Order: sequence, then C-alpha cells, then structure tokens
Amino acid sequence: MNDAAPAPTPAPRKRARVRAPELIGKGGWINTGGKDLKLADFRGRTLILDF
Repeated sequence: MNDAAPAPTPAPRKRARVRAPELIGKGGWINTGGKDLKLADFRGRTLILDF
C-alpha cells in the first residue's frame, strides 16, 4: 500500500481581462446618422461587423 498523501490539485488560474481596442477607420461609421460610436455604446448588445 501507498501511505503517501495525494498530490494537491493546483488552484485554477484567473484569466486576464483583455479590452478590445476602439474601432477606428478612415470611412467612419455608416448608417448611424453621423453619430460617432464607441464600443461602450454596444455593451450588452449583439453586434455584427462587416469588414
């Protein structure tokens, strides 16, 4: 028989939060009525990007 204690399980690692960069381009936003938008304006919403 083996009297050794079982090896401890490693603690789960926390993932680093990575922020997405703002979307900036030459043409600006289209179909927004001329309003410049930020990513924060879309928080909690579904967004479809067409590149």
